[in-house]
Amino acid sequence: MLRFSDFAEKEEMVLDGEKVRIDSILNKEIIIHAFKVRQSKFERGCNKCATVQFYEENDERKRIFFTGSSVIISMLEKYSDKLPFITMVKKIDKYYTFS
Repeated sequence: MLRFSDFAEKEEMVLDGEKVRIDSILNKEIIIHAFKVRQSKFERGCNKCATVQFYEENDERKRIFFTGSSVIISMLEKYSDKLPFITMVKKIDKYYTFS
């Protein structure tokens, strides 16, 4: 008998975890585990949206945040081969970045 995984086409990666607001993790060390970038539903600002899966250092619960920050999205795409990595989300004026 065949297993479903033997014939099913690979679906887009689903990132699960508790949803948190990006503001709730500012200036805290987090471990970025995975991310997915897709077309944004909103027309203002960046036309992309990222779903970012992460852990806090002493808490292994999966969590996710969403962002349309072009700075964070470009950093995620540029350094995707370095995953997982430790970072902090910083807010500088009106934009978010990693440090």
